[in-house]
Amino acid sequence: MKLFPAIDLLGGKAVRLEEGDRARATVFHDHPVELVAKLAHDGADRLHVVDLDGAFGEAPQAELVARIVKSSPIPVEVGGGIRDRAAVERVLALGAQFVVLGTAAVRSPELVEEVCRAYPGQIIVAVDARDGIVAIDGWTASGGVTAIELGGRAAAWGAAALLYTDVARDGLRRGPNVAATSALAHAVSCEVIASGGVGELDDLVRLREANIAAVVVGRALYDKRFTVADAVRAAHGGHGTGVP
Repeated sequence: MKLFPAIDLLGGKAVRLEEGDRARATVFHDHPVELVAKLAHDGADRLHVVDLDGAFGEAPQAELVARIVKSSPIPVEVGGGIRDRAAVERVLALGAQFVVLGTAAVRSPELVEEVCRAYPGQIIVAVDARDGIVAIDGWTASGGVTAIELGGRAAAWGAAALLYTDVARDGLRRGPNVAATSALAHAVSCEVIASGGVGELDDLVRLREANIAAVVVGRALYDKRFTVADAVRAAHGGHGTGVP
């Protein structure tokens, strides 16, 4: 299982939200670019960067994202407020290897199918769900479709992967929803990336044993519950601190 450390950007700072609520944001670093060297080492496979300003419908943090991408020694996937083809192309032009689309997959499915086919292997569709129903617009509204329905559509469009987040667990370290993530992975033909709720190394072991392709880890790293090296060992099948 691949490991993707996360950097979530809000107002130019690196933060983590609880259940996607911007009023419950914790600032972890005032200068996010300085986090790149720390997170993108010891075997991490990819950086996961989210522009929360863009996700909430505000001006995107393009300059900051560009600096992060440029400074990363490993591939970067970028999401947050990317809702048209021009935005996809701007992110790719910054040097990001992957683009994550969420709300657009519900509101503009033809667009997402178009970019999946135009940029094969580079478009990831975010399936953010609360009680099995997709949440959109920075998780503030219901998309009116189930996670498995949207995942099936995205896989048919040619999405490189699905990024599955259980919104109710994100940023809370209660453990990922392994059952729901596994159910989605079994229902679709593309890879599924788990996100939300990882708090212990055992969470990574459970996802790996469920044959999940990759996992995004954020708050647990910032809270120093374990290191990137520990997480990589647990995700890749070795033994880090606390792994049985």
